[in-house]
Amino acid sequence: MGTPGPASPRPGREDAEPGTTADLDALARILRGVPDRLDAHLGGVYLLSEDGELLDLLMTLGAVRQFTRPWQRMGLTAPIPVADALRKGDVVWIGGAQELARRYPRVAVALPYAFNLVATPLVEERTTYGVVFLIWPAAHPAELSSGERARLSELAAQLAAVVSGAARAGRPLRAGSRPLKAERARPLDPLGAMLDRLPQGLCGMDLDGRLDAVTPIAAALLGEPVERLLGERPWSALPWLRDPVYEFHYRAAVFSGEATSFLALRPPDRWLTFHLHPGAGGLSVRITPTEVAPQEGAAGERPGRPVAAPPDGQVAHPRPGALYHILHLASALTEAIGVQDVVTMVSDQIVPAFGGQAVAVLMVEGGRLRIVGHRGYAAGVVDQFDGTDLSEPTPGVQTSTNPVPTFFETRAELERLYPDRQETQDGMAAWAYLPLVSSGRLIGTCVLAFARPHHFSVEERAVLTSLGGLIAQALDRARLYDTKLDLAHGLQDSLLPQELPEVPGLQTTARYLPCTEGMEVGGDFYDLIRVDEDTAAIVIGDIQGHNVNAAALMGQVRTAVRAFATVDPDPGVVLARTNRLLADLDTTLIASCAYLQVDLRRREGKLGDAGHPVPLLRDPQGRVRLLEPFSGLVFNVERTAAYPLTKVDLAVGTTLVLYTDGLIEAPGADLDRALAGLADVLTRHGGEPLEQLADALVDQAVQSEHRTDDIALLLVRSVPR
Repeated sequence: MGTPGPASPRPGREDAEPGTTADLDALARILRGVPDRLDAHLGGVYLLSEDGELLDLLMTLGAVRQFTRPWQRMGLTAPIPVADALRKGDVVWIGGAQELARRYPRVAVALPYAFNLVATPLVEERTTYGVVFLIWPAAHPAELSSGERARLSELAAQLAAVVSGAARAGRPLRAGSRPLKAERARPLDPLGAMLDRLPQGLCGMDLDGRLDAVTPIAAALLGEPVERLLGERPWSALPWLRDPVYEFHYRAAVFSGEATSFLALRPPDRWLTFHLHPGAGGLSVRITPTEVAPQEGAAGERPGRPVAAPPDGQVAHPRPGALYHILHLASALTEAIGVQDVVTMVSDQIVPAFGGQAVAVLMVEGGRLRIVGHRGYAAGVVDQFDGTDLSEPTPGVQTSTNPVPTFFETRAELERLYPDRQETQDGMAAWAYLPLVSSGRLIGTCVLAFARPHHFSVEERAVLTSLGGLIAQALDRARLYDTKLDLAHGLQDSLLPQELPEVPGLQTTARYLPCTEGMEVGGDFYDLIRVDEDTAAIVIGDIQGHNVNAAALMGQVRTAVRAFATVDPDPGVVLARTNRLLADLDTTLIASCAYLQVDLRRREGKLGDAGHPVPLLRDPQGRVRLLEPFSGLVFNVERTAAYPLTKVDLAVGTTLVLYTDGLIEAPGADLDRALAGLADVLTRHGGEPLEQLADALVDQAVQSEHRTDDIALLLVRSVPR
């Protein structure tokens, strides 16, 4: 990315498309006015990606690439302020470090500095194009003033107008490989600007951390000539400043906008005090010698500690961006349940974070590599790798059998080692093969692919290798969960009727939906029993719990009800016998049940209820009411409980709705309102075919993504025989 010089403050981009320069210049002019307009010193503009799945950082104000790199491409579900502002369509304000830590703890760990932040969506004619964010120094009040909110709204409207205008003109703005910089024109005399910021200025530093002015006295104190220091970062040019604590103070000053200081020992025995004074265009640094080394922790300060320089000039500590992604993915993976959840979270986190194009997860099964999930590849491309024998010489096999990551920065590097492999035909130009090791066992490979050649820094390689371990542990847990879930579902499927029998005079349909949390297996059941030519029994029930024990007990109860109904279909008798059975089984679980004996010739029924939710009935005239039967105790409370009966008219055209409580109960929901909503759906859709009515009733209930109970629904309609 081109960096604007003193005489040319307009943005530059290596891969800018023709026809967008004027639009980018317009955006840059608006952003450059932010410090004068709103007194914010950092900021940037995110745009929605072409597929609407990501937020791409298009342009920054003041914030240098090393700060924005971890958040250059973010999924819309990422827990960060800009993503929240876009999803909610409203302003998100963070008034200080404490609020950031409370609302966005992962971001706070990565940026442990004092500052205030606002993010607001860019909307034009009801179309959202992206988000603008601004950062104020820590001294800013904890709330935005009404005037600031008005100016922020004007700013967002102006930016949105530029972006929407470019889109309407057929030249939509897209982020490049690096964000642009909307820098203000640099002063012609950096040393003079530095002296304006300090009572006695000795060094000037830009927002990148590079020295742009150094006095001879400062150079003498640092022990290097001026020309050796200019354009360099102090912690890169001076080995004794390569402890992470020193760069932390610089970052804290930039983000908080407040002055800070630290002590450092210049070998062999000279202590120096560094005072950093930040401003909109950079920092002024005053360096003074200290005659006596201070005590550890004195006056709230900590003396620096010299460290050996890492080889090749690399800084060996992880930067906040790396820490952010390790923390974010680790936290997200704790919420993953199945293997596909893990693959989705890896795709959402790793691909945007490292600028990749695609990701694939392969696991070892039966001596072969199997694709368990992928994203970003063209259709059919990944299928060629599925089932690769572990004896094949491929990078995927190599990484799955040897716990050493492999990085190919160009296609030429891969072809040099694997000249005839299919990997060279996947349309990618760089690859990272990460071994998945869990509890000392190699279980597979995670492949991160890049559309262009990609340089993997020492830091990036270390972070990706660490992420591979997190992914492996999550996949191991997820595979165990999936195995248990398959067994549980197999048990439950075998216990529920595969299809309801045909009974002349009755139309029936049923639905079963497991809850969205836990093992997704429970004790809800239903059945339709043909007792004889003129008699049928309809039953629905709910065993307490959502586990294999509940499902197993459900199977016993359903079998018992069917057996008891065959001997004597009277509801009072069947329910009483089933209640005694549960007591004899010595279980602590309770159960509810509704049982309807239908006389097909007389078109009437007898309903027995054991603490089950009230059925709904729609008569032939379309009137809907709650049956409100006489109700007995739920099963397994009192062994000798009796169950009174309620007569039900089942004239032709009558529709009966029986259900379990998952259809109407949800955390925080009002039960009466839920029942009224169910009755309203039955009123509006009761004349439709039962399949459509069942879908409408379920759609009414399934509003929450995290239902805590199963749903069983059984519909019965009286029709001519």
